[in-house]
Amino acid sequence: MQKDYSSSAPSTPSGRIRHRRRSNEAPLEASNTNGGHLLVNDRSKYKSMLIRAYSSVWMIGGFAFIIYMGHLYIWAMVVVIQIFMAKELFNLLRKAHEDRRLPGFRLLNWHFFFTAMLFVYGRILSQQLVNTVTSDKFLYQLVSGLIKYQMFICYFLYIAGFMWFILTLKKKMYKYQFGQYAWTHMILIVVFTQSAFTVANIFEGIFWFLLPASLIVINDIAAYFFGFFFGRTPLIKLSPKKTWEGFIGASVTTMLSAFVLANIMGRFQWLTCPRKDLSTGWLYCDPGSLYKPEIYSLAGWLPEWFPWKEASVLPVQWHALCLGLFASIIAPFGGFFASGFKRAFKVKDFGDSIPGHGGITDRMDCQMVMAVFAYIYHQSFVVPQSYSVEIILDQILRNLSYEEQRALYMKLGQIFLERQFG
Repeated sequence: MQKDYSSSAPSTPSGRIRHRRRSNEAPLEASNTNGGHLLVNDRSKYKSMLIRAYSSVWMIGGFAFIIYMGHLYIWAMVVVIQIFMAKELFNLLRKAHEDRRLPGFRLLNWHFFFTAMLFVYGRILSQQLVNTVTSDKFLYQLVSGLIKYQMFICYFLYIAGFMWFILTLKKKMYKYQFGQYAWTHMILIVVFTQSAFTVANIFEGIFWFLLPASLIVINDIAAYFFGFFFGRTPLIKLSPKKTWEGFIGASVTTMLSAFVLANIMGRFQWLTCPRKDLSTGWLYCDPGSLYKPEIYSLAGWLPEWFPWKEASVLPVQWHALCLGLFASIIAPFGGFFASGFKRAFKVKDFGDSIPGHGGITDRMDCQMVMAVFAYIYHQSFVVPQSYSVEIILDQILRNLSYEEQRALYMKLGQIFLERQFG
């Protein structure tokens, strides 16, 4: 009998046909696992946001209190920030094994740091210091002498550090030591370049420090929230969490904030008056035309039912738009630079001083770029270029001794008498 092969078919012991699982059909256990993983990530994301928001509130509150206290306290805050930044950057390239073989080498870094601090602040605040002690002849002469020889003193402090470095060189440690020496000088350039401009901005008027710094904070917060809720399109590979949505949303928010904040801040003399000495008293001054409101008619621009027919705008608000544009478009590249720098050294943050934010340096990356621009912009487009009586007096007090100033006073009196009766 011939076998019937046509009816034969593969079968399973249970008599059911088995189908191959498709590649897109994940096992139930795997689906549950992925869902749980996504849930954990989501919770972690919101927890990180809350920690960041909480620490931001504390920072903003502390910052507002220091602003209220005045110029000297803001300067002290800048000094503290510098010290923390230097500490984080010094630690970035340190190696514990090598440091144990070089006792006192860390102290050398701080010697260079405080020498640079003495040089920078001595140059920037010399006039304020002189104005503070003008009423006391002895202190005036002492301070004038110190200012006159300040550069000489700083130079020999640096030379002392240089000789210290040479005397501590050890065999088989040359590469590490010279690397640390170069790294220290780069840190000093980065930290003190921006801080010098920052302190100069403070004494030109807190407005020129507070507004640029606030715009960076607003831009950072807005970029975070717009990116958190709407971010879809990556902005730059150096910083994967940055998105175009966050960048654009933050730019619009920063520009609007710049215009509004300038109007608010420009109405307070405490913020607009420059500080000519190192006192902490209240300030009174003529705010100048930049801070005097100009009225613009809105007729023809808005419908008839609109309640406001005119707008009061301070001229400084137009300058604020330029600061806002820079804070939105250019300053974030300071953050991108810092991101690339951290990737090069394979670290997530420069430190852990601020919960949710990283280190102090992580928060100062854009501020460094902004402070320099704010100073240059102020000197180029805001400060009058012609010589004023105040500028000439500053030069006299800065460069002439007490006897020379007295001789100048007598000579001017003689000239006035000759013109009056001649």
